Amino acid sequence: MQGYLTYIIIAITCIISFIGFSDRRFFDKYLFSPYSVHIHKNEWYRVFTHAFLHADTMHLLFNMLSFYFFALSLEQDIYPALFPKHAQFYFIILYAGGIMVSSFPAFEKHKNNPVYRSVGASGAVSAVIFSFILISPNASLGFMFIPIPIPASVFGILYLVYSWYMGKRGRDNIGHDAHLWGGIFGFVFTFCLKPALLPAFFHQIMSLF
Repeated sequence: MQGYLTYIIIAITCIISFIGFSDRRFFDKYLFSPYSVHIHKNEWYRVFTHAFLHADTMHLLFNMLSFYFFALSLEQDIYPALFPKHAQFYFIILYAGGIMVSSFPAFEKHKNNPVYRSVGASGAVSAVIFSFILISPNASLGFMFIPIPIPASVFGILYLVYSWYMGKRGRDNIGHDAHLWGGIFGFVFTFCLKPALLPAFFHQIMSLF
């Protein structure tokens, strides 16, 4: 039965996040600290484990709902149709790759900063969202803060520009760089799996006009 990977990722993330909510030592051990990874070479695991921790229940809920709405469609329908023999494997690589690639900019920027910390699956979720956007750029997306549905491609552009701008400002506690690079990875990774998706992407966008 396809779709179980989405539910397994959500379940594991929720379990680990709730353990972290109640156990500060556990939380501190597995969060992403570029400085710790740089200084203590045996703490590389933080690059991945931080994606299963979240700052609070709202952070967890937002990431898992976003993941669910896009990932289930990718895993159940889109990837099996595009990659019938390797759909689940590619789905796992998409998620794991989103975690890893989205962590690199923060590592380079903060590897000498002992204060910087981050948690959350935002990079991986962004990779999933932008894989979906490449394949279905004209899909209609609706959000609470946007009064009318907009095409997925328009959302993607706004999302990347906002993430880049806020990452440059660096005035809040949100990992905008992870959003940006996770999204770029998801788009490029999916294109590399099936290059024909890129001309189809532009053809679908042009059909809007």
